[in-house]
Amino acid sequence: MKPFTAIFHTTLVLFILCLGVYCDGDGDTEMAPMVAPMEKTEQEALYSTIQGFVGTWWNGSDLYPDPCGWTPIQGVSCDLYDGFWYVTALNIGPVQDNSLDCAHNVEFKLHLFELKHLKTLSFLNCFISPRKHPVTIPANIWYKLAGSLESLEFRSNPGLVGQVPTGFGDLRKLQSLVLLENGLSGNLPTIIGNLVSLRRLVIAGNRFTGHIPDNFGGLGELLILDLSRNSLSGPLPTSFGGLSSLLKLDLSNNQLEGDLPSELGNMKNLTLLDLRNNKFSGGLTQSLQEMASLEDMALSNNPIGGDLLSLEWQNLQNLVILDLSNTGLTGEVPESLAELKGLRFLGLNDNNLTGNPSPKLAALPSVTALYLNGNNLTGELKFSGWFYGKMERRFGAWNNPNLCYPVELMSSSHVPFGVKPCDQEVTYLEPDTRTKLGNENGNADQNFHFMASLGFSSHAIDGLWWVFLAEISTMILLWNFFS
Repeated sequence: MKPFTAIFHTTLVLFILCLGVYCDGDGDTEMAPMVAPMEKTEQEALYSTIQGFVGTWWNGSDLYPDPCGWTPIQGVSCDLYDGFWYVTALNIGPVQDNSLDCAHNVEFKLHLFELKHLKTLSFLNCFISPRKHPVTIPANIWYKLAGSLESLEFRSNPGLVGQVPTGFGDLRKLQSLVLLENGLSGNLPTIIGNLVSLRRLVIAGNRFTGHIPDNFGGLGELLILDLSRNSLSGPLPTSFGGLSSLLKLDLSNNQLEGDLPSELGNMKNLTLLDLRNNKFSGGLTQSLQEMASLEDMALSNNPIGGDLLSLEWQNLQNLVILDLSNTGLTGEVPESLAELKGLRFLGLNDNNLTGNPSPKLAALPSVTALYLNGNNLTGELKFSGWFYGKMERRFGAWNNPNLCYPVELMSSSHVPFGVKPCDQEVTYLEPDTRTKLGNENGNADQNFHFMASLGFSSHAIDGLWWVFLAEISTMILLWNFFS
């Protein structure tokens, strides 16, 4: 009797567990497909949506028992609501090897907007023909997904053209909006500034023009803002000072202009500041030194001007990459840069920097690339041959006409590329040497350098060597006198 009772209890427990999965949707997701069906209207909406992108040949006949069962569709994720499966994520395009590829004549089916629990929607390399089959984003229907959609992405779709629909402004729960490398154009819609839940906004690699809307600065939850590789113009909004949570700001490769606003210093958590290839000017704002979390600062190819000495670089101890090449900088290279112990890349090339670079720069413990080429630096480089050997051409000092390296390094194979050796100068210690070797026309310096060119040293010349040199000097003077 006892074995039968144990079997009965075990069976009862398993039944209760299965019943719990069916009712609540909590438990082993591998058991759930056996007891939880997909609502018919949800399945019809999903099938119609997929057919619009991959073609009518697809009918889901190989799926058992439904799209969220044991043989799910690649790119489709589901979750249980009230005992039924609903689509929560839809990824269209070749995300994986066995994903459904888009057809050439893709179209948005209105059934897409009937997926009432959809949280994630993405399109990768799906709209590929801007000439033969251009596609625009549907306009005034996004409100149907306003209660659920949290992530919306269009990546690598050159055939996706037109403007960003204002209907995106209805997606108040949206946390991530990615419009990357498409064919979209026009102005950035100000309605995006109303998506206050956004944490990631990437609108890069398109054809957008015009100014950056001021209300983008009101996206206080934003962590990543990337508007790079467009044709945006105008100044950087001072309202960006309100993006206090921002970690990465990339506005590179646009046509932005004007001064760098001091409000940038309010971004205390920023780790990446990339403003390369724009038209910013007005010098380096001092507020940059307040961005203590910065790891990458790239401002190259801007007519910024000014000098480096205006900033206390030692405040930026987290800096790893500093690229200020081709920014019109003047003045000397500050020694405070040598205090950035984590710095790996320093690009100061193609500016108008002057003076002699401090040898302390060579002592940066983490540096792997240091470029000072294309400036007006002068004097003798005081870096070691070991440093030149370690860096090779990752140390750039060429195109500084008045910069040279010590002549004693000529015997070593480790010399800075493209830099000339310093001229060897000879100086006599005797105060009357110039009188003895000169003539009435004041050619002492000329004869002096002639002797140096013969290879005689200015030190330890005495005894018979001195007599021998004096005789040679006399012969030279007589030759100059009679010739």
